[in-house]
Amino acid sequence: MRPFTLNYAVPMGVQATVTPYRFDASRQLNVLPDGRPAVSDRALLLAAGTTTSTAGSQTHFDD
Repeated sequence: MRPFTLNYAVPMGVQATVTPYRFDASRQLNVLPDGRPAVSDRALLLAAGTTTSTAGSQTHFDD
């Protein structure tokens, strides 16, 4: 039996992406190359939808 959703799913190739931010462990947040917090870049948030990292999920149960 084939799930209903697979009738409409279109496979996409793997796309190479470059993350324009990095996690700063001392500040505990994602930062842009110029040092600003990644959440301050509206264009990045619109394109990516989020700037979450996996750092918190390893230490906090409510992330």
